[in-house]
Amino acid sequence: MADIRQRVKEDQGILKKIQMFVPGFRGYRQREDLRDADRMLRDQLAKKLGAQREEIEEARSLVTKSFKSKELELMGKVINQYKKTEGLVSHSSPGYSGISADIQFKQDEISRLYDYDASMIDGLESMQQAIDAIKAALEAEENQQARKSIAQLRALIENFEDQFKRRIDIIQGTEV
Repeated sequence: MADIRQRVKEDQGILKKIQMFVPGFRGYRQREDLRDADRMLRDQLAKKLGAQREEIEEARSLVTKSFKSKELELMGKVINQYKKTEGLVSHSSPGYSGISADIQFKQDEISRLYDYDASMIDGLESMQQAIDAIKAALEAEENQQARKSIAQLRALIENFEDQFKRRIDIIQGTEV
């Protein structure tokens, strides 16, 4: 996956380059580009979480057909966990606040946010593998393996959410 920071710099058109030439406008333009890139990343993370949640909801139908109440309960918890995390990502603060906003931070801090985002993208891939394992176990009616994969997915979602909360701490300047 190409580094989004470099891609944003490369995608700045001629007009933006001219605008950046104007004294005082350059920093503002770069910050707005970073903010847009941050918003796009968060939107994509939220979309992927939503798509994975929908896959789990579809897989839950395999459980309902076989009347396995324990797995059904576990799947419901995973779905709720997905909804919570998806909402957190969708409605979080933008990665850069404007010039006059209460919270401002430097470009190196934005870069740290992108590092968190890249890590969360890797987490999404691991979560997808766990979803695939859940579906395979449910289709094969391997209850123990399904429960193990569901527990693994819950741990991965918790890790994703923890990473995102640390990201928010960076934004708010409360990271320890």
